[in-house]
Amino acid sequence: MSGQCAAKADLMLTDSSKSDASADHAAAIVVRNLRVNYGNREVLHDLSFDIKAAETITILGGSGSGKTTLLRSLIGLEKPVSGEIWIRGHDLCCISAAELAGLRKKFGVSFQGGALFGSMTVGENVALPLREHSRLDDASIEVVTRIKLEEVGLSGYEDFYPAQLSGGMKKRAAVARALTMDPQILFFDEPSAGLDPIIAAGIDDLILKLKRAFQMTIVVVTHELVSAFRIADRMILIDKGSILAIGTPDELKANQHPRVRQFLDRVPDPENSANEDYLERLTARLRL
Repeated sequence: MSGQCAAKADLMLTDSSKSDASADHAAAIVVRNLRVNYGNREVLHDLSFDIKAAETITILGGSGSGKTTLLRSLIGLEKPVSGEIWIRGHDLCCISAAELAGLRKKFGVSFQGGALFGSMTVGENVALPLREHSRLDDASIEVVTRIKLEEVGLSGYEDFYPAQLSGGMKKRAAVARALTMDPQILFFDEPSAGLDPIIAAGIDDLILKLKRAFQMTIVVVTHELVSAFRIADRMILIDKGSILAIGTPDELKANQHPRVRQFLDRVPDPENSANEDYLERLTARLRL
C-alpha cells in the first residue's frame, strides 16, 4: 500500500470509530466521490455511500442505470477515474494487483448467469476456489464442498454437471461456490433473473438464511422489486449513473421524488409510451 493510501486508511478508520461506537455497525464498504468512465463517457457520477457490516443492501435501477458497473467497481473489475472504495481498510482505487487479489479472497461473488464451468461437475465447481487458494488436502476439500452444497439445498448433487441442473439449482450452485472461502462480503448480480416467481422466492429465502446464519455483509444488484424489498435492510436506487435515493425499504416506499415514484410504480418513460402506442396501432391494423 502506498504512503498516501496508508494515510487515508488511518483517517477512514479513525472516522469510522468516531461515528460508530459498536464494531457491529462499522462500515464494511465506504464509497466516496466515485466516478467511472467507459471511454470518454462517464457512467457513474460522484457516488458516495456506506454499507454497514452484516447489512444486506440492494442496488436497484433500470437497465443501463449503472448498477452492474457499480458492482464491478466494488469487486475491483472496473478502475474508477476518481474517488475511493474502501473495503477492510484498503482503497481499491490505489492498491496493487497483489493486494487486490488477497482482498478478493474475502469476497464471494455470484454472477448473473452462475458462471459455472460446464465441463466440471457441481462439486468440482464448488471446490475450485479451495484448490486454487488453499492448502487443504483432497479429503478436507470434499468435506467442505459437501457442507457448502448442503447449505444451499443441493446435498447429493456434487456429481451432476451444470447442464443437468435447473436454472434455480445453477444459481444455488453458484452461491455454494461463492461461499467456499467463507467470505466476509457476498455479492450477488441479479440473483432472480430468468427465474419463475416460486424459484425466485427460494433464492430470496436462501439469501435471508445466509444473512441469519453467517452475519455477513451482502450486496445484491437487482431490478426485481419484490425480491429487493423482501431481503434488504437498506436500498440504493440508481438512475443514469447517479444515486436517487438511499434508505430502508419503508423510507424508499415513502419517497416522493418523481423519478423514484416512476421506478417503484413501474411507470414507463414518455418515449416508451409513444412506442407502445405506435405498436398497438400497428397491431390493430394487422388484425383488420
